[in-house]
Parts: sequence; structure tokens; C-alpha cells
Amino acid sequence: MSRNAHTSTPINPVLAARWSPRSFDTTATLTPADLTPAFEAARWSPSANNSQPWRFIVGFRGDETFNKIVPTLAGWNTAWMPNASAIVIAIAQTAGADGTPNHYALYDLGQSVAHFSVQAQTDGLYVHQVAGTDVNALKETFNLPAGFEAFVAIAVGKLAPADELPEPLAEREKAPRVRHELAEIVRYDAFED
Repeated sequence: MSRNAHTSTPINPVLAARWSPRSFDTTATLTPADLTPAFEAARWSPSANNSQPWRFIVGFRGDETFNKIVPTLAGWNTAWMPNASAIVIAIAQTAGADGTPNHYALYDLGQSVAHFSVQAQTDGLYVHQVAGTDVNALKETFNLPAGFEAFVAIAVGKLAPADELPEPLAEREKAPRVRHELAEIVRYDAFED
């Protein structure tokens, strides 16, 4: 079954094919070289005042970093995320060394992760971002300096059959992809009461 998006107008095929699976191939392995293009894409994403507030911590399945990340996962993420070939922690520098807040850090981090995910998809990898992780534990575990905050964990790997997931995750994996219609999210005038 194709998971390509049914778009209202043609879009870049990589964007149409991009989705966030939970079923990852436990036999697939990745190396730093495999992720370098995705991190290079993240590096070249735009940021306010070119502040580049994104940072990443990467663990590969079985290594010490990965094994430190897994206990911070929450909820259903504990059932599937350890199957990914890599888990990336996305971090934003939310304040400068002098404590001045960077109000755009999260927006910029999101753009860098979007660039990362599109490049990963281009390279035949799948990405699933989750907020279900203990960011305070990550901050402590990885000794993040003042002004740096962990925000999401990102599973990266090769796709496995949805049936390998426990229920209800297998059912969710096969469910149709849906989005709001363009008319619901794009306005060309003011919002009405």
C-alpha cells in the first residue's frame, strides 16, 4: 500500500512520500556517514539573524548514547522507538551566553529538523519525531549547558512491515493519511468572528 500523500496539487515527490512510520527494520544499521547528508541539510536551513541555534545528539542502536536515550522515552514510544537504527535528540539554544533569550530558536530548530527529514527521505531513510521523551532527563544525562534545551527525539531508520508493531500501533501505521484541506489552513483575508 502506497503511503504517498494525496495532494490537491502536485508537490515535490520526496515531500509527498515523506511520512512518520513507527515500524523500523531492526536489522538495518546506520553509520555517521549515512546521516551526514541529513545533518548537512539541517545545517543549511534558515535561522533568525543566522543564529543557527540547533544542536543534535546522535545515538546508534546498541551504542552508549542510544542506550542513554532509550530510558528517557515515554508512553508508546518505548514500544517501537528502540527498533530504529538511530535516535537523534534535537536541541535548541534558547538563550545566549549572557542569558538573552532567542525567541526564534524553536522555530529555527523546527526548520532544521524539517530539512533533516526531507534529506533523510531523499536518501531512503524514514524519520519519526516525538515529543514523548523526558527532556529534563536528557538535559541532565547529556550535561546540556545553560541556555540549551532538548525538545524532541527523532527515530531514523529503514522501514519494516507495519504488522511487526504491537496493536494499536500496527493499525495506526496502516491508517489513511489525512490533513486539513487547504481552505481550512490558508486565508487571504482576516479571520472572521
